[in-house]
Amino acid sequence: MSPEFIWIAIFVVVALVFDFLNGFHDSANIVATMISSRALSPARALAIAAVCEFLGPFLFGVAVATTIGHEVIADEFLNSPLIFAALLSAITWNIATWYFGIPSSSSHALIGGLAGSALMANFLVMLKSGALESGDDLYRIVSVIHAGGIIKVLTALFISPLLGFVTGFVVIKIIYFLTRLASPKINWWFKKGQLLTSIALALSHGTNDAQKTMGVIAMALFAGGFTSEFKVPIWVMAACATSISIGTATGGWRLIKTIGGKFYKIRPIHGFTTQISSGALILGASLLGGPVSTTHVVSSAVLGAGSAERLSKVRWGVGKQIVVAWVITIPVTALLAALIYLIMWSTPWVG
Repeated sequence: MSPEFIWIAIFVVVALVFDFLNGFHDSANIVATMISSRALSPARALAIAAVCEFLGPFLFGVAVATTIGHEVIADEFLNSPLIFAALLSAITWNIATWYFGIPSSSSHALIGGLAGSALMANFLVMLKSGALESGDDLYRIVSVIHAGGIIKVLTALFISPLLGFVTGFVVIKIIYFLTRLASPKINWWFKKGQLLTSIALALSHGTNDAQKTMGVIAMALFAGGFTSEFKVPIWVMAACATSISIGTATGGWRLIKTIGGKFYKIRPIHGFTTQISSGALILGASLLGGPVSTTHVVSSAVLGAGSAERLSKVRWGVGKQIVVAWVITIPVTALLAALIYLIMWSTPWVG
């Protein structure tokens, strides 16, 4: 068995650990409002979400995987240690934010990690070759990152929470208007309706988030010469879909409590509204190849739905924590990935 094969096997295992943690971390986004509004039991909600997470990538394609794996980092700079450092950084951030119960973005963490390790890798290559001499050194270091790809990714990541807030606000206003003459029995329909909306949200999440790990594995296979071009093999799709669905079934209860109860008391209409708004936005972004943060889309939709009733309804302090995590995730994971790659580079098998 060649060293290259052993290395790629280790890499795939670590990537699938990240994928598992992604599902574990983000299960709160899918099931929290259902559980809090008592639409479904926790076990049933997580089981439905896990099955739909698995099916999502097979039903709606791999456009996001192509964006992550082929449009962010220049192909000629790709190598397995670079991607490995990015994954370790994202895994560390996911575990830390889960422990403190802070909803954060696995997508932001992965993108930040890729950017940080790529910049460090290019800097070290230029330093070792003695190429750091001219005034355009900074441009040459940054050239490892595709400007168009990173703009596409950042646009999707940063605009989607704003759209989530606005959509949640508008949709619940529309629902209240359409049901203004209804009796309290309408809540029964909102509870049962969440079965369908949760399926749509879980499918959209599996479509978007599982593809991020597919993208980095496909990237590593191409960088290591195991594939002649960037593509996502069927076994990679199956492995990633399985890993994220198992993570979802396990359930990150710390984050479920945050999203499902710390913003305000969620009723069936809030769960229904949040899932419709989030599912539509995430699925639309997936089909366009834009990686978005399910955490931030769902959280912002919850905030939008609550704000539509009255601003004082929402505990804005919790929202501020999420915004802080939203802002710092990319720079923190970029710095952490750069440090990890620097440590790896100092070893004989990388440097």
